[in-house]
Amino acid sequence: MHVDRRHFIAGTLGAVAAQSTMTAQGASNKKPIMLATWPFGVTALTAANEVLDKGGNAVDAVEQSAITAENDPETTSVGYGGYPNENGVVQLDAAIIDGKSGQMGSVAAMENIRNPISVARKVMEANRHIYLVGDGAKSFALKHGFKEENLLTPQALEWYIAQKAKQKVDPGHDTIGTLAMDKNGDMAVSCTTSGVAMKWAGRVGDSPIIGAGLYLDPEVGGAVGTGVGERAIETCAAFAIVELMRQGRTPKEASEEIMKRVAKRNEGKPPFSLAFLALRKDGEYGNAAIGSFSYALSIAGKTTLEQGNIL
Repeated sequence: MHVDRRHFIAGTLGAVAAQSTMTAQGASNKKPIMLATWPFGVTALTAANEVLDKGGNAVDAVEQSAITAENDPETTSVGYGGYPNENGVVQLDAAIIDGKSGQMGSVAAMENIRNPISVARKVMEANRHIYLVGDGAKSFALKHGFKEENLLTPQALEWYIAQKAKQKVDPGHDTIGTLAMDKNGDMAVSCTTSGVAMKWAGRVGDSPIIGAGLYLDPEVGGAVGTGVGERAIETCAAFAIVELMRQGRTPKEASEEIMKRVAKRNEGKPPFSLAFLALRKDGEYGNAAIGSFSYALSIAGKTTLEQGNIL
């Protein structure tokens, strides 16, 4: 299921600051608990639940959630079928964190490998480095058995040609990020994207940057975002949300505080959108968004689509 990314763009920051719409958020004593960005997160979490049902853990679940989106050519901001950069090349970013081991892995600006999240997990498990980028990430993937393939689908190519012809860009940025807590209480987080369409070659957003697009501390909880990555990078948003939870804020309060901080920092600038999900180690969850936002929520195997908390 794909969201038209134009619907993700909301009004001016002034309107954002003036509006406050509260939605139901809370806690659950039931496990597993998972959250994923956007309506296509429902399909992703359904696949993740199947992994958990077969004995998988939180890391397996967030990887499968990402893979499901990466393999769907209709999800044109992630993996296979993702819209290309200015040169017509699909460059992918992904990162993953295992809360149980504390390990993390990330790849960025990687070309011709369909599932960057699995490459990021392989980097994590190799446990020598955390980040691999560009040709180095691709070389690592090929050495570990990943297959090279053309990721530019006919649909994405048609879109690219049309954009070049009319000199107009509709970038979009509906990343999929997933937070999971398995039945044992272990947590993990993943994030994967093809980034802003028609981006400058080599551009990397927040999705693979640990502390910006995603973060997890097993003593506290985790956070993952979607939207304009530059705005999340500026504030180390994911890390900041987790740190506020460490200080006693609820996931909802922490997410709201950082989104307000982002909005204030960007007053007077063109409108943008950004949203974060947060999950605390006790099962409480929350979110906040600048711009329209919805997310998938799965508790004890039951998955629903929820409306975001729009500031």
